[in-house]
Amino acid sequence: MARVKYLRRAEAANQAIFDRLEKERKLPTANIFLALTQTPDLLDGFLTYANALRGSSLNPKLRELAILTVGYCTGSQYEIAHHQSHAEKAGVSREQLKAVAQVDTSALFDEQEKAVMAFARESTHRVDVNDTAWAAVASFLSEPELIALTLTVAWYNSGVRIMGALAIDLEPGYTS
Repeated sequence: MARVKYLRRAEAANQAIFDRLEKERKLPTANIFLALTQTPDLLDGFLTYANALRGSSLNPKLRELAILTVGYCTGSQYEIAHHQSHAEKAGVSREQLKAVAQVDTSALFDEQEKAVMAFARESTHRVDVNDTAWAAVASFLSEPELIALTLTVAWYNSGVRIMGALAIDLEPGYTS
């Protein structure tokens, strides 16, 4: 059970944030966003940052593999469940989805994908990314892509911590 109330449109003083959520996000609105509607100015910035990451130069498939890696590293069932559909839309196969947690022993990922996922794992677990993980991912990505990857991994690490601290409930119909 969530530690904060999920606001509904009818309860909110700020209707503009609900207009934005309905325009930019899936309906019905995800619980993470319903919880954050209590702080509409912070949610507005949260959405702007998330949208900027989605529009970055980083390949969407690599982005989603990095996000799923963060989800598995942190045990965030919410993150994993919500990003499986995004990952499939970005080109991650169902077989790959099932193998994200076993990337090191899986033949389903190419070297670039493995490097991105190793970077995400290293950044999530250790914070300071070692030179080996950096060199591997840097051999495939441009500097703007490296920055986008770094920001994406950091952003989703903050997201899983928000969901964990607030005990955000996974909506019915989602599985991970």
